[in-house]
Amino acid sequence: MRVDEQLPARAYRVTRADLVRYAGASRDFNPIHWSDRFANGVGLPGVIAHGMFTMALVGRAVNEWAGAPDAVVDFGVRFTRPVVVPDDDTGTEIVVSAVVKQIDPDGLAELDLTATCNGEKVLGLARAVVRSTG
Repeated sequence: MRVDEQLPARAYRVTRADLVRYAGASRDFNPIHWSDRFANGVGLPGVIAHGMFTMALVGRAVNEWAGAPDAVVDFGVRFTRPVVVPDDDTGTEIVVSAVVKQIDPDGLAELDLTATCNGEKVLGLARAVVRSTG
């Protein structure tokens, strides 16, 4: 990794089936994650992905760039926009990109992360610190 390097974007498809599996694993069965009627009723544009599921996909990208799970030293995001998942076979796509902002003398690289869905940023203040691979 080098300062100002753009890391290769990663894209992840998200379907309603993914939301069902995540709900079962996380035990988060809030109907905003499976019922269009309920989601619309509370003012959402449709069923939305779990925030922590979205964060996990971004974490997967960070792990891939870092090369190993133990190379990720710090990771955090703020949720700014919901990821709406249509009720069809294709779902939606989350695209994750990063820029290396700095590398300290100990080889820790700070990454500025961007996650988008349909061209709109869905996370704010997204960053990670990883052990740099040089």
